[in-house]
Formats: sequence, C-alpha cells, structure tokens
Amino acid sequence: MPHYYDYTLPELQKEAKIPLKVFNEVDQVFKWLAYEMINEIEENNALGKQTVFICPVGPVGHYEYFIEAVNQKRISLEKTWFINMDEYLLDDDEWIAIESPLSFRGYMNKHVYDKIDSELLMPSNQRIFPDPKNVSEIPHLIEQLGGVDMVIGGVGINGHLAFNEPEKQLSIPAFLALETRVLALDETTRTVNAMMALNGALELMPHRCITVGFKEIYQGRKIRLCCFRDWHQSVVKRGICGEQTTEFPVTLLQTHPDTCLGIPENLL
Repeated sequence: MPHYYDYTLPELQKEAKIPLKVFNEVDQVFKWLAYEMINEIEENNALGKQTVFICPVGPVGHYEYFIEAVNQKRISLEKTWFINMDEYLLDDDEWIAIESPLSFRGYMNKHVYDKIDSELLMPSNQRIFPDPKNVSEIPHLIEQLGGVDMVIGGVGINGHLAFNEPEKQLSIPAFLALETRVLALDETTRTVNAMMALNGALELMPHRCITVGFKEIYQGRKIRLCCFRDWHQSVVKRGICGEQTTEFPVTLLQTHPDTCLGIPENLL
C-alpha cells in the first residue's frame, strides 16, 4: 500500500504537492469556495473587467453562500460568465431532459439562477453548458474571453475532474490536451453517482456525458477544489501526494501554479 495512505494530517500537509486548506467543518469549506468566487468578481468588477468561471454541479454546497452574498451585497453579475463543467447525455448523445432530477442544467436554473435577484443575474448567454452538438464552442469561447479566471470543482473517486475520466493509455501531455468532448462514463463513476443521486438505482444512471476538457480546467488561472465525503480520504491523499498519472487525473494538478484543495479537518 502506498505510504501516503498512512499519513497523519500534519504529515499530509508537509508532503502535499497541492496546497491543502483545512477547515473546522464542511460548511466552512463551502463558504471558502463561495467567497473565493465573490472576491474574484468584486475585484474584477472594480476594474471594469469580466469574470469567467468553470463551475460544477457537485459540489453544490457553496452556491447557497454565493447566492446569499450576491443578493445581500448587491453584487452585479453583469460581467460574470458561468461555464458549467458537464452534463449527462442520453444514449443518442442528446442532453438528458432538463426536467430530469439528474440534469445539471435543471439544477442550475432551479437552485442557482432562479434564486439570484433578477437585476443582479448575468444574461442568459453568459450561463453556458457544454453542447454535444457543438463541442468546440467552449474552447473557442474561453479563447475569446481571454481565459478562465477560476475553476471550482470536486474530485471523483477515480480522481476525475468534471467528467475527465481516467485514461491510463494516454500520456500526461496528451491528457492535458483533452478538450471539451462527449464520452462514456466510467463504471466507477456511474456506480458512485447512482448511490448519491438515485439511491443506488444503477440502471437509471446515464452511460454518456459531455464534459469540458482537462485542457480548459488546467489553463484556468486559479483552481479551487473541495473534498468532504468519507470516501474522499483516500482520494485526497493520492491526489496531493501520489505520483502524477492519467490513471488518477487530479494528480496532474500538482504542477498547476495556483491550485488549492479545501477539506474539513474531520475528513482525515
């Protein structure tokens, strides 16, 4: 067994190749993510600049605090772009219905955009999901916008970011070059997500997805991640201390210049 799985928290912090932020409880992790976003928007708004995020549906705990801060502080999102990471697809590679409880588009509409005061909300054309009918849209958009200011996300049990599943046959440079694309979900991902979203009804979990690429994630100027579930213990340890490998994609962020991973202290 790799030695890092036996690390205590102080040992882990000392040996981490991705900086680790440890909080007293999980709500503080989510507040940290929310205020990383808020601070980025406020700084850019003050300069008259736009703010571009790649953001997830999972984790979602930060959105409550983000929405609260936007509404209470009257922060304009007029120049803010949300590029969501991914969405489930049907077997014919069409988006799943937005009415589906699994739909990330549906989640963002109901639980994020509909809760932000309308006069503060960004225009609808600045709320982006990867489109299986136009996979080049997001790489081109990011280039036009001058890059991504911040990526917010979590880490899958197999080390995936967004739905960039392990592809151990690829070299690290090849994996870092992966752009937005349609792909089959790893069976590990399907199983874990069925347990979390469908009470274990694996047969109802989609087999296909569209995801922003690892290239788009890695080129973000800042990357802020969080882990908070029991099974994240080993994910965190391998991700920040294990060798870089396309078999566990989060390890590739060990060479990113501004990545940080937040966790509650009771995780480890």
